[in-house]
Amino acid sequence: MEFNCSICVVIVVLLVCTSLVSGGDIVHQDSVAPSRPGCNNNFVLVKIPIWVDGIEVTEFVGVGARFGPTLESKEKRANQTRLAFADPPDCCSKPRNKLTGEAILVHRGNCSFTTKTNVAEDAGASAILIINNQTELFKMVCEPDEPDLDIGIPAVMLPQHAGTSLIQFLGNSSSVSVQLYSPKRPTVDVAEVFLWLMAVATILCASYWSAWRAREAAIEQDKLFKDGSNECNGTEVSRSGVVLEISIISAVLFVVVASCFLIMLYKLMSSWFIEVLVVLFSIGGVEGLQTCLIALLSCFRWFERFGESFIKIPFLGPVSYLTLAISPFCIVFAVLWAVYRHISFAWIGQDILGIALIITVLQIVQVPNLKVGTVLLSCALLYDLFWVFLSKPLFHKSVMIVVARGDKSGEDGIPMLLKIPRMFDPWGGYSIIGFGDIILPGLLVAFSLRYDWLCNKKLREGYFLWAMFAYGLGLLTTYVALNLMDGHGQPALLYIVPFTLGTFLTVGKQRGDLKHLWTRGEPDRPCPHVRLQPE
Repeated sequence: MEFNCSICVVIVVLLVCTSLVSGGDIVHQDSVAPSRPGCNNNFVLVKIPIWVDGIEVTEFVGVGARFGPTLESKEKRANQTRLAFADPPDCCSKPRNKLTGEAILVHRGNCSFTTKTNVAEDAGASAILIINNQTELFKMVCEPDEPDLDIGIPAVMLPQHAGTSLIQFLGNSSSVSVQLYSPKRPTVDVAEVFLWLMAVATILCASYWSAWRAREAAIEQDKLFKDGSNECNGTEVSRSGVVLEISIISAVLFVVVASCFLIMLYKLMSSWFIEVLVVLFSIGGVEGLQTCLIALLSCFRWFERFGESFIKIPFLGPVSYLTLAISPFCIVFAVLWAVYRHISFAWIGQDILGIALIITVLQIVQVPNLKVGTVLLSCALLYDLFWVFLSKPLFHKSVMIVVARGDKSGEDGIPMLLKIPRMFDPWGGYSIIGFGDIILPGLLVAFSLRYDWLCNKKLREGYFLWAMFAYGLGLLTTYVALNLMDGHGQPALLYIVPFTLGTFLTVGKQRGDLKHLWTRGEPDRPCPHVRLQPE
């Protein structure tokens, strides 16, 4: 069963639309918000465990203010403090209730955040929790005309639903206590190590499979030439399966088409649109998983004859018995993932489908030479930079990050991502990598191994080892940058493309192969003269 070409193009563009590595954001270094002495904190997420009558019942997440002292990062060092509701609720004037070190709960509005905090501190509060009037969190900043501040208690913004619950607890005459702390994310999480290994192994497998197919096609072509079944100026033997070779024009058009798809994802992002993406991803995942399983099982002699025996099915044409046996399993696997994708371990199914789809795509889509690969990766790098960084002034948000996270969709993100839960992160979440960060450089890496095998180059003498090493180092540099940026999403191609493409061009120039790599991409295959045997 082969990809329908139109469906293939749509799925491939959707796959490479998202090109982002992320670890989740817990620290926001906002350069737009006013900053001056006493009002220059980073915006950090704050964990707020809640005790009612001495029993921990729930936990809320708030965001720390631009002003006030830095919160404790360790839970065991954070003090458990009684909570009191302000009277008046807005805390714009001195509270009528007497405070002796309690944390005070107040409503947003009627005066500035710093005014509320100063009033609460003067009244004897040890912290102030401000309830937002909307469901999301809000960054609390200082007023532009305020003098330098010296606030001694922490201020935290709570979402509306958290404030409603706390008011209800206090209204039941219960004793309510809170803790305020902002745990730091570990420098390196094991999830990032596994994600790196996953990406590298995917390209490794896809490259060897692509090179094997190219070598088999070349051997078949040589046999036909030697048997005299083809003329020297005849057509070449086509490779088995569907192969789409990228041209320079299509490489440039990729940026335009992918940008249009990305804008569509950004504008239409909602729960129903995510369902559409899930369906498309499931269709591609079924095809990818089926293709990989058939290729794997065909290596065993017991399954080989089933792969070579065909039955004609209406509308589908000849289909092997092995395909008929594998297809139901692949369809059920994809459907189960789509239905139960919200459970905690559904990421395993998503990664399996995603890896199989990526490997299959790297067999279908190929770059014919280094020139096309250079144009494609250069255009992809510009695409990545624009939609991650330069789109903010136009759309007020980073379009790529919004799409990758699946904002406004009610889900953790779009399915066109590989992801692994952060194992030792107190904030949880996922480390993710976009399919584009694997597929696009993977095209160049797979090309390098095809070239090496067709030229009969040994591993140390070829280009694949260099390309593979450069990709791994580029992705590793991406994760270093990700951790230095406090988990903010990074365009991985910003680091991968210079490493991979730069290494390939440099080594090719030093060895004198650059001109041949640039234009042809495979060795000359002269047609042997046909010798007539005497009768």
